[in-house]
Amino acid sequence: MTTSPHLLRAPRSTAYAVCALALASSGAWVVPAAAQEWLPNENGARPSRAAPGIERIRVNEQLDQQLPMDLEFTDHTGRQVRLGDYFSAGKPVLLTFAYHTCPTLCSMVLDATSRGIMQAEWSPGVEYTAVTISIDPDDTVAQAAAKRAELLETLGKPAAERGWHFLVGDQDAITAATEAAGYHYFYNANQEQYAHPAAIMFLTPEGRFARYLYGLEFNPNDFRLALLEASQGRSISTTEHFLLYCYAYDASANTYTVMAMNVMKLGGLITVFVLGGFLTFFWRRERRRATSESMRAAQDAESIRIALDAQPNQVRTS
Repeated sequence: MTTSPHLLRAPRSTAYAVCALALASSGAWVVPAAAQEWLPNENGARPSRAAPGIERIRVNEQLDQQLPMDLEFTDHTGRQVRLGDYFSAGKPVLLTFAYHTCPTLCSMVLDATSRGIMQAEWSPGVEYTAVTISIDPDDTVAQAAAKRAELLETLGKPAAERGWHFLVGDQDAITAATEAAGYHYFYNANQEQYAHPAAIMFLTPEGRFARYLYGLEFNPNDFRLALLEASQGRSISTTEHFLLYCYAYDASANTYTVMAMNVMKLGGLITVFVLGGFLTFFWRRERRRATSESMRAAQDAESIRIALDAQPNQVRTS
């Protein structure tokens, strides 16, 4: 999947060509059976013309497949961790791949992720956990910590301090993680840059891939629904359950779309409840009125009986 840069890397240049290629290929989401290449435009993914190396930059979605929990990395504090450490709280996980010397695309992906986190109602560190893994084995703890601090400063969500983790690791661990995610990229020695897709992943609390989102801007509704889907219905409100029932992910449009049949079913159910409520209201009102009239008739009869009993016997017999 990846060519290690250790033996090939010269001092880094300021070339942007490969990141520009990666940016162009950020819509190379899922490679179909015919291995057609895809690039983004304002309306989503579209077939692209051939580009050098484009077939090596792609995502093969691994939905419902397991992320290896025993892979070891070093976090932004220098602590040795396992991926499984981030799934022990029973919360969904937002996973991103990046590297911290990329001049263009990585920063754009992480900035887009940060905006998605900022706009979402849920917060990392509360309802879910965010993990960013560097794909560059030469990235350092200091670089990861600096990038993390830069993003947290503008995020405006204090809980993210304990909920967004940046990891660096060796090539074996990186390769195992990216292969498990179906995330394909490569290192261009001439440009001294990585070419990679623009994609984020949402995993279940058990570490299985639940949803992928693509691009450099994430619709807040898509971000929220992806988190809800990854949570598998755990600790979500009734309204959120309804959202999951009414929306489904459309891979061809790279967004969540309304499921018309489910909306119709839900509308029918609501109609039944509304009509049932009206009928119950009118039935109870009529029942109370009938009861009230019956009580008044009984009271009138009793009043007449008492009045008759109070009159002289001869009047009652005449």
